[in-house]
Amino acid sequence: MAADALPRDIEAVVRRVEAAGARAYVSRGFSRVIIGLVGDVDGLGALNLRAMPGVGAVTRISTKYKLVSREHRPGRSVVQVGGVPIGPDTVTLIAGPCAVETPDQTLAAARMARAAGATLLRGGAFKPRTSPYAFQGLGEAGLRILADVRAETGMPVVTEVVSAHDVDTVAAYADMLQIGTRNMQNFPLLQAVGAAGRPVLLKRGMSATIEEWLMAAEYIAQRGNLDIVLCERGIRTFEKSTRNTLDISAVPVAQWLSHLPVVVDPSHSGGRRELVLPLSRAAIVAGADGLIVDVHPHPETALCDGPQAIVTEDLPVLADTLTGLAAFMGRRLPAPAQAPASAQAPAEPLAEAVAEPT
Repeated sequence: MAADALPRDIEAVVRRVEAAGARAYVSRGFSRVIIGLVGDVDGLGALNLRAMPGVGAVTRISTKYKLVSREHRPGRSVVQVGGVPIGPDTVTLIAGPCAVETPDQTLAAARMARAAGATLLRGGAFKPRTSPYAFQGLGEAGLRILADVRAETGMPVVTEVVSAHDVDTVAAYADMLQIGTRNMQNFPLLQAVGAAGRPVLLKRGMSATIEEWLMAAEYIAQRGNLDIVLCERGIRTFEKSTRNTLDISAVPVAQWLSHLPVVVDPSHSGGRRELVLPLSRAAIVAGADGLIVDVHPHPETALCDGPQAIVTEDLPVLADTLTGLAAFMGRRLPAPAQAPASAQAPAEPLAEAVAEPT
């Protein structure tokens, strides 16, 4: 639709398409509205949609992932998370603890993240784990801790949702909803976050092809949400010296096929602290739109992924890496922004919400 299209123009297009027996999916991005049409292509071509008020262009899409493809939108997208941009002009750092354990631990990690140049806070309140005996997260108590830390630091929150049943609860606290590698093809969950009204960080499945990854993004976009950021977090290969194998080629390939921003997770791909900084450098030079990094004030006691968390002495190096390589790539670091009040849930004292080691 054209930039000045009115709501009645959008509704008129939807009515005409549905009257012809096809389906219309309205997707609202940051700066424009796109209507994806599914049905008989020849029949849709006969509707003369180009002549309707508010229609900017009609494009036939040949890819399976129609809404997230570059054929659908030639330019690169920018996704705003609580006022912080993720897109082709910036290198955005998302950092924080892999898991929320205590209020003090989460606040300390958030301050570490800011010192490294992060403008978005990551932290897991719900943790899907391979072992049923591993720490599963604090749940809503962890979400309240994240809300308190956001109020203290001004950093918008990125946190994982693992069940369609929990989407509304997590969306009430979070500025961005994360889909983890194990849930990349949890299609009911993808549809639920697509309708939740929050930006989505979609991690690549550990055994997923790039096409499968983009098809998962299409499930979200089809429910009206184009504010999607792809995250390459390493794939499972035969190699044992790293936790996963960082597919650095996935960054330019995904950006060539899709208009969505692409960030890299050097923590979960390498699995070891000493690999995080080298992989971060590689990601930025490969064209990544951002990084998502684990930090922890005391990784030796962390309840989740302590060996991959960077520590205080790593922060100046990461900050210098971001500043220097962002400029080298013709990008900038986004300015910090306050999380929108609409995304903040009422904070409650949580001194008692402490995770017990398992």
